[in-house]
Amino acid sequence: MSKLAGKVALVTGASKGIGAAIARALAAEGAAIVVNYASSQAGADAVVADIVKAGGKAVAVRGDVSRAADAKALAEAAVEHFGRLDVLVNNSGVYEFGALEEITEEHYHRQFNTNVLGLLLVTQAAAKHMGEGGSIVNVSSLVTRIVPAASAVYTGTKGAVDAITGVLSQELGPRRIRVNAVNPGIVETEGTHSAGFIGSEFEADIVAKTPLGRTGQPQDIASVVTFLASDESRWLTGERLYAGGGLR
Repeated sequence: MSKLAGKVALVTGASKGIGAAIARALAAEGAAIVVNYASSQAGADAVVADIVKAGGKAVAVRGDVSRAADAKALAEAAVEHFGRLDVLVNNSGVYEFGALEEITEEHYHRQFNTNVLGLLLVTQAAAKHMGEGGSIVNVSSLVTRIVPAASAVYTGTKGAVDAITGVLSQELGPRRIRVNAVNPGIVETEGTHSAGFIGSEFEADIVAKTPLGRTGQPQDIASVVTFLASDESRWLTGERLYAGGGLR
């Protein structure tokens, strides 16, 4: 039997990269998916088309997670289209590296508004519709372990995600809703290509320090998220699962 048969999942930032892989993976295990996007409707529609073609159910819903009204609408869309909400994957995130002297208010707020405030607003809205057995998965990052130079703001956002994951596991535990995080290392996506990470000295250095000897792929992360979303991880909450090929 599929791990998520009869479940409904909301995946934020699911029009491309890791989010798209997560949406497809959850759908492959039987979940109906709300594919959230902020700007790329074409990408979200392509993910929905892939899921439907494979026999699944999905709908694309636009929304800026850093706006409370949009966050509320995303959670309500799951109930409106599929009748319930069981799984939330907080994947929306932005990153921009910059040395200490380059940090600006805009640089700070852009990342914290999406990566931290957005996570809180969507979780707040989604939790109202979730019942016993619900699972919330926050996509954090391995940067909280390896703390690379010139990433103070981005790493700060993901440190907040790690801490919030623990706090919300305490708050939602009595309702039997689990909250966990997955912390990916460098993953080959459209974003890491456009940012210049793939093929760079930075990537080569990371791979050289990674015991499994390669850059991650979106499906590597999607598999971990699927586990955390399913009842196979029913005794895990407040945990961080590092998915970086053994990088320390």
